[in-house]
Amino acid sequence: MSVRPELAWFKSSYSGSQGDSCIEIAITEHAIRVRDSKDVTRPHFTVGRKEWSRFVGFAIEA
Repeated sequence: MSVRPELAWFKSSYSGSQGDSCIEIAITEHAIRVRDSKDVTRPHFTVGRKEWSRFVGFAIEA
């Protein structure tokens, strides 16, 4: 039986001080986990590291 380590979630430094409209991410060896910071009890979704890099690159250019 393997023990899954707790994910270390964090918000962007660009997130407002209210924290009411942001996502949080947790970086793992093979993927990026994404969740809604307003309701952390809801399931998160997973994105591959390559796909996350493409998304961030697109967001920076926009």
